[in-house]
Amino acid sequence: MELGTFLVQCLNSVQYGLLLFLLASGLTLIFGIMGVINLAHGSFYMIGAYMAFSLAPVFGDSFLLMLVAGVVLAAALGYALEWAFFSYLYQRDHLQQVLMTYGLILVFEELRSILVGNDVHGVPLPGWLAGSFALGDVMSYPWYRVFASLACIVLAVAMYAVVNRTRLGMMIRAGASNRDMVRGLGIDIRKLYRIVFAAGVALAALAGMIAAPMSSVYPNMGASVLIICFVVVVIGGIGSITGALVASLLVGFVDTFGKVFFAELSGIGIYLLMAIILIWRPEGLMGKRA
Repeated sequence: MELGTFLVQCLNSVQYGLLLFLLASGLTLIFGIMGVINLAHGSFYMIGAYMAFSLAPVFGDSFLLMLVAGVVLAAALGYALEWAFFSYLYQRDHLQQVLMTYGLILVFEELRSILVGNDVHGVPLPGWLAGSFALGDVMSYPWYRVFASLACIVLAVAMYAVVNRTRLGMMIRAGASNRDMVRGLGIDIRKLYRIVFAAGVALAALAGMIAAPMSSVYPNMGASVLIICFVVVVIGGIGSITGALVASLLVGFVDTFGKVFFAELSGIGIYLLMAIILIWRPEGLMGKRA
């Protein structure tokens, strides 16, 4: 493999891993902290992609403003969904959680079909990110992918700061460990979980909005990322944001280079990675030992 090609694949691996982290971190918050198995998380990614398709003509080259608007709308949707549906699931068994969230997948898919149809759509790149830069004599790399990576890094740092350096993050971590104790200290755990769920939905939608200009927007696109998100959460350790970041980067490298060197076996690479890590550390890379 030529050096330029190798560098491009490394950049693609990092970019894919960081975008996967942005998506999986929302699932980590909901699954790891709230204890809800949310099969509809991929649908929030799809909603974000379709929001980018719908809002792009309105905002034009104001791409950052469009992302902010999409995040606000997604957070409002998440807040409403938690109040209307998910708040009733905390004391239910996992089967009921799976059934209800699977039902939401069907609802979102039907609403998508009614509102925007079943065609495949594309989202144009913003003009100020449409070019590329040289990477060697014959290779080039798109500026938009660099922007996507940097945006994910900024959000990862911000998420770490909120969870580990703020009062809200302290309450979230305490609620994940012992919700009854937090409730006994006078903290409204339901309101706290509502905020966490809204943040998880906003992160998934933001990942979809950032990914939309790099790929097509198509029906049922959330299903293709849902299983990979659960793989990342399990590899990183349930409830660990840092573990989700490390796992996402590992999955990004294994998947990208697997498609280059072992194309016929690339579909099982990330699952072999998960099996090896779980044999070594059953609780995940950053999970707590029993």
